[in-house]
Amino acid sequence: MSAPLWTGEAILATLDGRPVGVMPGAATGVSIDTRTLQSGDAYFAIKGEVHDGHDFASAALAAGASVLVVAEEKLPALGRVQAPMIVVSDTLKALERLGAAARARAKGRIVAVTGSAGKTTTKEALRHVLSAFGSVHASDRSFNNHWGVPLTLARLPADADFGIFEIGMNHPGEIRPLVNLVRPHVAIVTLIAAAHLGYFASLDEIAMAKAEIFEGIEPEGVALINRDDAFFTLLDKAAKAAGVKTIHGFGEHLRARFRLVTAEPVGDGTAITARIAGKDLSATVGAPGRHMVQNALAVLGVADALGLDTGRAAQGLAGLTPEKGRGQRTILSVRGGNSTLIDESYNANPASMRAAVALLDQAAIGAKGRRIAVLGDMRELGAHSDKLHVELAAVLAASKTDVVFLAGPEMKALAAALKPGLLAAYRESVEDLTPLVVKALEPGDAIMIKSSNGIGFSRIVAALQDKFRQEGRAA
Repeated sequence: MSAPLWTGEAILATLDGRPVGVMPGAATGVSIDTRTLQSGDAYFAIKGEVHDGHDFASAALAAGASVLVVAEEKLPALGRVQAPMIVVSDTLKALERLGAAARARAKGRIVAVTGSAGKTTTKEALRHVLSAFGSVHASDRSFNNHWGVPLTLARLPADADFGIFEIGMNHPGEIRPLVNLVRPHVAIVTLIAAAHLGYFASLDEIAMAKAEIFEGIEPEGVALINRDDAFFTLLDKAAKAAGVKTIHGFGEHLRARFRLVTAEPVGDGTAITARIAGKDLSATVGAPGRHMVQNALAVLGVADALGLDTGRAAQGLAGLTPEKGRGQRTILSVRGGNSTLIDESYNANPASMRAAVALLDQAAIGAKGRRIAVLGDMRELGAHSDKLHVELAAVLAASKTDVVFLAGPEMKALAAALKPGLLAAYRESVEDLTPLVVKALEPGDAIMIKSSNGIGFSRIVAALQDKFRQEGRAA
């Protein structure tokens, strides 16, 4: 039987809170969401932008929470709740304290990932590849913000061999406190792009905000930076200014320590040759796309930085598969034939849009099949939105895309800029566009769905799968 994640005594001592009732002997997990809470979890009642966790205290108990961590100011409203509680002044700060304690007791090697695109994909690739070398604890989904990072840390088992943390931001100064909690041995910056540009004056400012990750790297730790990125020099200087002594690049650049030599699409993946710290090795990256190859190079860089067998790590790349909303493929049965659905509906910025269009270019189609791009708004681009959406017209014109469907108020600018014959339909809402997309799909087509998550393009994915699910199967 495995040891509990936390003893009740340890949680109480770490939080320095006031106990109410009899503390549990142990907590088997940590939760802030009653919908996913497991029996035995310690429940932190976090006040968010929409919901206050204190309103769900009874639900947490019903789900089996071992102890509630609540704010002093909310205690009167919980008068009828009969349960072990730890009363603190600020529940989010309490969660951060527990996360810091988890990091202090951790025995494993810690890796942190940031960037404008590819964070979650790289984190999941690391989870998969490093599992061949020991036990891995990694962020759940995209838990990369001011509550997701401390929650992931608080869940870190003391005996985990590796901890993988995704750290995101949409304003300057947000990464700094999070990376100082995580204190990674290796930190990766995947790519700098115009994500969240509406909150910044320039891409340089985005790069400097991402560079905050270097400030938390452990002494003698390693920074891994995309050597093909236009902002490599800026990031390299920032890492040095933060005191990082070992800085390596990954990519196709001749001076990259982890360098791509050749890449060739094979089936639903890519066969690569890479020079890793002066040693050539061959591997197959199980998920398709040039951006996946770049992420794979970063993974091999981490393996090298941690002193692991890079050849063995390379073998693990073959098992990579795209996640839902991040390139996951499904074969749909369409009127007696097959069509390929590429689900990129989770997020979008100009860089990831270009990568998704390139992914569609590589998709196999039938004899009469077409490549169909269904694109939605790229959000948080501010005053730059029209310009960056219009720039996608050139990307699509230079691609193998045959048909384009668009939705969202910000995509109206791209609709006006597309060359005649390429645009099948533009609608302002997802609801109005969805039936047109479903009706248009023909046997042999490859269709790619891409947008910022908030616009809800996952509903188009669901509609296609529901319509053609009877004989559909995962690719």
